[in-house]
Amino acid sequence: MSFDLGPALLFCPADRPDRYQKAAERADAVILDLEDAVAAADKVDARRALLEHPLDAARTIVRVNARGTDDHTLDLAALEQTAYRTIMLPKAVDATGLESYSVIALCETAVGVLASEALAAQPHVVALMWGAEDLVASLGGSSSRHDDARYRDVAVHARARTLLAAGAHGKTAIDAVHIDIADLDGLGAEARDAAAQGFAATACIHPSQVETVRAAYRPSEDEIRDARAIVDAAAGAAGVFTLDGRMVDEPVVRHARRVLQRAGVSS
Repeated sequence: MSFDLGPALLFCPADRPDRYQKAAERADAVILDLEDAVAAADKVDARRALLEHPLDAARTIVRVNARGTDDHTLDLAALEQTAYRTIMLPKAVDATGLESYSVIALCETAVGVLASEALAAQPHVVALMWGAEDLVASLGGSSSRHDDARYRDVAVHARARTLLAAGAHGKTAIDAVHIDIADLDGLGAEARDAAAQGFAATACIHPSQVETVRAAYRPSEDEIRDARAIVDAAAGAAGVFTLDGRMVDEPVVRHARRVLQRAGVSS
């Protein structure tokens, strides 16, 4: 089951309907957040806002509360009164019982990261996303990054494992949020790395991050030109060949096609 809404997915607190339309206009898709972004006392208002201020369901994801909570049950009851059918499941371990939805499983605890392969194997799970801060908290740690902003080893492992699990089952992988909103250079570098590895999107927590993410996922003119040359040369070649002194085999051709796909150029 394919899932591709674009590279910049923007979280929006579900209890702030005044921000809904602005978020939809700025990002490729909106994640209306009923969970962490909403205080316990405001959950009822958030569900009411979800009903009273609809967005385009095709470009909207709803992050519900975690399974096993009363709010999760109430969230699903509210969703049944809407057109929204793509949900983000926080602290995911298993997605059974949610087959009527397209589920983005958020692997953000130790058990969730270890369960990423099983989650990706479920047909109605369309994407996996990982989360660094909740993961480290679930381990009893206090920081996901070193002082120079590099991820610590456990976060690097979780990021890679989530990507591998998604890729193994043909599902979309979404990279974690960059919580330092002012650090657009760091976000850009992280998003470029994500795109190069195979992530399809990066989640944003502020509108100012959207264009940085889009630019990071957008191939440069040089990358597009090189990819086009590889794909064109492959069309007339049988097996492995050389191009400008570089060996080109099937994996290299697939890389080039992916660059053209990200650029919106026909291959």
